[in-house]
Amino acid sequence: MSDQLTDREWQAWAIAQVEADANRTSDTHLHVFPLPPEWGVRLYLKDESVHPTGSLKHRLARSLVLYGLCNNWIRRGTTLVEASSGSTAVSEAYFARLLGLPFVAVMPASVVREKCALIGFHGGRCHLVDDPTTIYAEAQRLADESGGHYLDQFTYAERATDWRGNNNIAESMFDQLRMEPDPVPSWVVVGAGTGGTSATIGRYLRYQRFATRLCVVDPEGSAFYPAWSTGDRTVTAAGSRIEGIGRPRVEPSFLPELVDRMIAVPDAASVAAMRWGTALLDRQVGGSTGTNLWGAVQLIAEMVAAGQRGSVVTLICDDGRRYAHTYYADDWVAAQGWDLTPYADALGAFLRTGTLTHP
Repeated sequence: MSDQLTDREWQAWAIAQVEADANRTSDTHLHVFPLPPEWGVRLYLKDESVHPTGSLKHRLARSLVLYGLCNNWIRRGTTLVEASSGSTAVSEAYFARLLGLPFVAVMPASVVREKCALIGFHGGRCHLVDDPTTIYAEAQRLADESGGHYLDQFTYAERATDWRGNNNIAESMFDQLRMEPDPVPSWVVVGAGTGGTSATIGRYLRYQRFATRLCVVDPEGSAFYPAWSTGDRTVTAAGSRIEGIGRPRVEPSFLPELVDRMIAVPDAASVAAMRWGTALLDRQVGGSTGTNLWGAVQLIAEMVAAGQRGSVVTLICDDGRRYAHTYYADDWVAAQGWDLTPYADALGAFLRTGTLTHP
């Protein structure tokens, strides 16, 4: 039917398709993590893995496609191109197929094969590069050569989402907390890949005049934590081994002035916390969720030590089944040089004592 439409009619049709997806899939579950009730501190995890494309990035992809449509950058037949470590590209491939558009994901060659398979499942094509720092320029080149549109999540993530509400992740989270004992949490804990999620939540907290503070957790090899610590946005780093978060450069969408605190998390702690969370939640989570959990646990231990009551909220970022051959594979973990045992022991002791000892 869309072939019979004018360009303006096609765009109206496309926007309606994306909005209909939002109507079907926008809300996600909020789980309670099992902590001793006598602590008086509750931990909630918003489960973004239940989106149709299995991750938090479903929200971002929807916003980026709508942003491109409403700016008249995406038209009938436009090839969509993205630079990604995987999950955003999976979600964008889904929306490209929904609109009948070609999609190309430019990704590091090291990305897990499960994500490439998912992009292909949704009709997209993977374009792999050996040097992760070249994905931005390569994505722009492919878009220019095809007359397509470079979605550019790293630039547009913080501006494509309506931070005042419209069922963004922050509004959904606080609406679900409304009937809980502590409906305004002490902390929200998130990682940063583009910086879009932390920007949306940070703005929403201020707009709603909540006292909640925002903590961003950052893995090894990421530029975000040193940039926040020093105030130097030009800092660069090696790049993260925890997929979906951490970047070798400070992305334009990362807004450090909205962040109340950052916690640098060792990779081994992220993976140990990921496996710990999977066991206690009875659902398989990914490495970035492990990073979130380690940061949340550190904050909760501080609250318990200070005799503070309240709640902490974080995210289940994606489906852990994507990492069966990496973070859940003992041989692969050993090859990275990660010793998970000290961190696993620290997490076990935390549940018994309320304290977190850093290995």
